Amino acid sequence: MSSLAPAPSSYTARRTMEANRRVDTRPERLLRSALHARGLRFRKDRRVSVEGHRVRPDIVFGPAKLAVFVDGCFWHRCPEHGQVPAANREYWAPKLARNVERDREVDEALRAAGWAVLRFWEHTPPAEAAEVVGGWLAAAGRTAQR
Repeated sequence: MSSLAPAPSSYTARRTMEANRRVDTRPERLLRSALHARGLRFRKDRRVSVEGHRVRPDIVFGPAKLAVFVDGCFWHRCPEHGQVPAANREYWAPKLARNVERDREVDEALRAAGWAVLRFWEHTPPAEAAEVVGGWLAAAGRTAQR
């Protein structure tokens, strides 16, 4: 497989791909807002050093060693909403499969380094995800400090 992406199938596809963000997506911002409203403090997009991987969780509770990811349905192959595009399928299918594989590798590396990992789909209601995060922190007896 070539590492170069194929030409976009349309002007609209090109515009859509150019608009994708790596950080500060709407689902991430909504979850951070819900966490902040609960009085939880965290860092966003902070690099976490683990052997063999460059990891930048969307939300990091450093002292608690909790990494939180908000996964997009397209990029991370949500079983409910994820689809491989019909155009350029030979490019997209392996690329998206590799994203999922990398997610599992990152989870394993973080856990091996003593971190807990929580992943939420972009369609998870922010209040529900914040409840899970708050519950994990409380059960772990941790405060959410920077």
